[in-house]
Amino acid sequence: MAQINLLPWRERLREERKREFLTIMVGVLIIAGGLIFLVDRYFRSEINTQIARNDFIRTEIQQLDERVSEINQLQQQKQEIRARMNVIQNLQGSRPVIVRIFDELVRALPQGVYFSRIQREDTTMSIDGVAESYAMLTELMRRLDSSDWFAEADLRIISARENQRASQGSANSFTLSLTLESPLGNEEEEGF
Repeated sequence: MAQINLLPWRERLREERKREFLTIMVGVLIIAGGLIFLVDRYFRSEINTQIARNDFIRTEIQQLDERVSEINQLQQQKQEIRARMNVIQNLQGSRPVIVRIFDELVRALPQGVYFSRIQREDTTMSIDGVAESYAMLTELMRRLDSSDWFAEADLRIISARENQRASQGSANSFTLSLTLESPLGNEEEEGF
C-alpha cells in the first residue's frame, strides 16, 4: 500500500485559513477605521457648522442689542423733547392767563379798596390790601365769588387801621386768599 501523508495538506489548509482570517481581520479593521474616520469627519463638520451658526447668532444678537440700546436712547430723547414741548406749550398757554387774572381783579375791585400785595403760588393767590369800609370789602368778596376766574375766596385777616388822611377816618386792612380757576381750561382739556 502506498503511504499518503495528509498532514502537510491539512497544515497548509490551516495556514491558508489563518492567512485568510488575518486578511479578513485586517480588511475589517481597515474598513472599521475608515468608517470611524468618516463618522468623525462628519460629526466634526456638523460641530463646526453649529459653531459657525452660533457665532452668526451671537453677532446678530449683539447687533440687535446695539439697535435696542439705540432705540431706548431715542425713546428717552423723544420723552425729553415731549416734556420740553409740554413745558413750552404750558408756558405759551398760560401767558395770557395772567393778563386775564389781573383784568378780572381790576373788574372785581370796587372803588375805595386798594391792593398792597398780590402773591401767587400755583393755583392759590394771596392778596393784602386796604378797604375804606366793611361795605366795600363785602362788595369785593361778592365780586370775587361771582367771577369765573376765582373760587373759594377766603377772608383771613381784617384789622382796623388809621388812615393817613385824618379826614377820612379809619380803614380796614385785610388779607384774603383765592383759588384760581380757568373757565377756558376745562374747555381746552375737553378739546384735546
